[in-house]
Amino acid sequence: MAVITDPTALDGQAQPSQVFELEDLLERKEMEELEEAASAEPEGGEQAVQLQTRVAQLEAHAALRAAAQPLRRLVRGRYRSAGAGIQLELRVDVDGFRPTMRVSGDFFQSSGATASYAGSFVVEAPTISSALGVVKVEGQGRFSFPVGSRHVRVTIPRGTGFPPRPGVATVQFSAGGAAPSATYLCSFVSPHFRSVQLEQDSVAGAVPFISYDTGSLPQPPSSPVRTLTVPKAYEEAGIEMQVAGAPNVISAGAAGPDAKWDDSELHNAMVNHFSLWRDAPLWQVWLLVASSYVQEGVRGIMFDAGGAFQRQGCAVFHDAIKGMDPASQRAQLRTYVHELGHAFNLLHSWQKNFADPPQPLGSNGGFGDLSWMNYAWRFQPPPPAPGGEPAYWAAFPFQFTDSELVHLRHGFYRDVAMGGNPFGVGAAEIDADLFGDPVVNNSGLALELRSPGAFRFGEPVVVELKLSTTDLNGRDTHGRLDPKDGFVTIAICAPSGEIKTYRPPLTRCVDDGAQVRLDSERPAIYESSYIGYGKDGLYFQQPGRYQLRAQYVASDGSRVLSQVHHITVRSPHTEEDEQVAELMMGDDQGMLFSLLGSHSEKLASGDQALNEVLDRYAGHPLAVYPRLVRGANASRDFKYLGRDKTLGMKPADPRESIQQLNAVVDASLQDRGVDNITLGWVMKRRARMEAKAGDTERARQTADDMVSIFRRRTQNPSVLRNIEAQAQQIKETVARESR
Repeated sequence: MAVITDPTALDGQAQPSQVFELEDLLERKEMEELEEAASAEPEGGEQAVQLQTRVAQLEAHAALRAAAQPLRRLVRGRYRSAGAGIQLELRVDVDGFRPTMRVSGDFFQSSGATASYAGSFVVEAPTISSALGVVKVEGQGRFSFPVGSRHVRVTIPRGTGFPPRPGVATVQFSAGGAAPSATYLCSFVSPHFRSVQLEQDSVAGAVPFISYDTGSLPQPPSSPVRTLTVPKAYEEAGIEMQVAGAPNVISAGAAGPDAKWDDSELHNAMVNHFSLWRDAPLWQVWLLVASSYVQEGVRGIMFDAGGAFQRQGCAVFHDAIKGMDPASQRAQLRTYVHELGHAFNLLHSWQKNFADPPQPLGSNGGFGDLSWMNYAWRFQPPPPAPGGEPAYWAAFPFQFTDSELVHLRHGFYRDVAMGGNPFGVGAAEIDADLFGDPVVNNSGLALELRSPGAFRFGEPVVVELKLSTTDLNGRDTHGRLDPKDGFVTIAICAPSGEIKTYRPPLTRCVDDGAQVRLDSERPAIYESSYIGYGKDGLYFQQPGRYQLRAQYVASDGSRVLSQVHHITVRSPHTEEDEQVAELMMGDDQGMLFSLLGSHSEKLASGDQALNEVLDRYAGHPLAVYPRLVRGANASRDFKYLGRDKTLGMKPADPRESIQQLNAVVDASLQDRGVDNITLGWVMKRRARMEAKAGDTERARQTADDMVSIFRRRTQNPSVLRNIEAQAQQIKETVARESR
């Protein structure tokens, strides 16, 4: 914790309230925007006069307020050194709105017209003093690289003028009481700690969010009423979000205004059409406002979490949050800020213990956090306090938590910058007892992790999750078992003893409170998940014995653990096995398995490798997986953005899809194919393709075949009822669409 030796001297007068500071910040920003707008209008024109009148009103208001309570002479903000060689970008955060009482900085190596990141530091518990108009901040720093001179001293003279600006900051690094080993002179750059460029595009019909008046609906009395845009929400956190160019409105084209987007299409849209996108850590992010997602309940997604450079793209789904009423506008603001928060490497409130280093969870395991990064429907302070969406909005002050502010303002460069370290960086390194058995478990729920006991080398590792109730009276909870939704985490212990958590390459925000009832009629729900590839790359790259354990976070915050599940990845037996495994393993192939195919040119090398398996090794047992990818990809009408950012569509190829999916079914019936859940998905998709090709009778027969197959494979009554219901739904859909 920071030590302030003279708190009243720090600012030269009594501390003003946070509300006063926020009003001052927002008014100064508004004055800058109005002055810029006025300069663009014809001199003496009506619009220019109105803008200048408003600026004069704000200046008069500020002057009156300053007379009653003088403006603080702040030193907060961003500073930068000049000259060749090593340059320092310094952040001083010891006064102003919600100070975290820290200083931090990033080093860059300048060479010619280029600059490369060299490292970062932060002083988390400085001593702060002020005398003779000079602020001094010093303490031991934590560095991202080995260093001997850990003592940091920052000296900044008070500024003058209106509004007052800080002087030049002198930064000295030393070892204990030794003479400084390095000194930097950093000039004031901005009151914001970081600046980010936001590029936003929207599909026609998906109206982008503009602003929300926080006084439109009840809010905490301590939270000031103001009009919030997405950039202003981040500005309050000390982050400048610059809108990069005019937003593009993408014509729906052949896809239609109600088109649903899937993961593969979103990934392809970003890598090809985010004009600022680069394979490098940069303060640039793309936000796509799309119509809807293929799965109900998903309000947004950070879909760029695979490969070397992650967190550069996210999407919000207009149909899930649309509306001009205050409640809808409020929901839109929260969703936009939330998804962009993931791009800054902020995890959900209940997942912070998977960060690197692991962060303490907030109130009630994180579910009690009043943060942009919590779900409103999941909000639950410690009982008996009421939870849920009404309680969240009644208490939410429209801000990040203190720990999130520290990350946004002072996290090391690669941990925060888009394209830097992977999402949840370091979550791969976890304690072996992270999923230790709870001392008390009254959740009434049980989680089971299942799969074949052995996999071939290079075979996609797919596991089945089963959530059931142990309570004879039944239990209500959410049914989100897919790790992409953030409520299930799977730990993987490799043969080497290294423990990682599976982190899917896409993070969906299923922001609704839909519940399922587990009881005697429906004792369990199931989910199949491919866990071979994620944000850390390939997880099963060596033969040997692996240990898996899953954790499910229930609606009430209970953390339910599975048993430890063992699998073996066998060594290849033949030269052909080795060659097929080599073709199956790679980042692009892993992403294609995760997306179930893609037409993206960025994944062309992976697609070529999987096609080579089918061309040269069609009879190999692992060929069923490239067939699944090819069949699934051929079954979708693939939406893509053209170079002019108009929306085009590559139509599905039912004939190709049916051919490949037939081969998957045949192999699975010989126990050389996919798991039961995936097999059910394949048969449903094949029936849809048969109907699309005009063979409605064949589609109905596929639905009947699905029931017959699963009657031979399981005796579970609830599973069979579910299969029969799905088959009936297929027939009804086929009949409806064939009219």
